[in-house]
Amino acid sequence: MNTLSTNLMIKKIVLTGLAQLVLISSILAQADTDFLRSTGKIYTVVAVLALIFIGIVFFLIYLERKVSKIEKEIGNE
Repeated sequence: MNTLSTNLMIKKIVLTGLAQLVLISSILAQADTDFLRSTGKIYTVVAVLALIFIGIVFFLIYLERKVSKIEKEIGNE
């Protein structure tokens, strides 16, 4: 298997996992939404979830660049 198909497969797995996490968290959070909305804390929860998601995305981009750099070094040898 070449590195391009491996990278594509890893990206698909990660995106599927993230989609499942979002789906599960939204299902579990629906019960507490009214309470959080009434106390005004829903915006805090949304902000924290957005920051976590953005952090994960940046970390994956960082890892992808690092892996690509290592693959190029190995390919040059």
